[in-house]
Amino acid sequence: MNKLTHFDESGQAHMVNIGNKTNTHRIAIASGQISMQAQTLEMILAGSHKKGDVLGIARIAGIQASKKTSDLIPLCHPLALTHVSLEFDTDLNANSICCTVRTETTGPTGVEMEALTAVQVALLTIYDMVKAVDRDMVMGDIKLLEKRGGKSGSWEANK
Repeated sequence: MNKLTHFDESGQAHMVNIGNKTNTHRIAIASGQISMQAQTLEMILAGSHKKGDVLGIARIAGIQASKKTSDLIPLCHPLALTHVSLEFDTDLNANSICCTVRTETTGPTGVEMEALTAVQVALLTIYDMVKAVDRDMVMGDIKLLEKRGGKSGSWEANK
């Protein structure tokens, strides 16, 4: 097992020094889902919720969150993201929405935290917008699916 990089030799938390790392094209893909009552999902898909386009607003919230990750996670480096995309897939049988985010940058550190943060905030936004009609929603299965770039190369989650 590799050592934890956010702690120094004396066990104190620190921001990892990325000053000598090579700039490479880096990509991360993360996903998560939110489950709800069938009527709630129908309302979202029909666009009949009084607050408007739930998924459109959640998409923007996720993108904004990816850009603010270093403000939320104390030891993350601020990154100049070059691309963020966020897609929703609905599963009518499971009454759920899956959110998948792809983040990209060219730089000395990865974009995994930005993708994971975007997923979480997009799902939280869906919850916030429809909680008045369904407080039993459950968010879960948030995970990194893939990362590319950097010294460690490419990685994919076990399927």
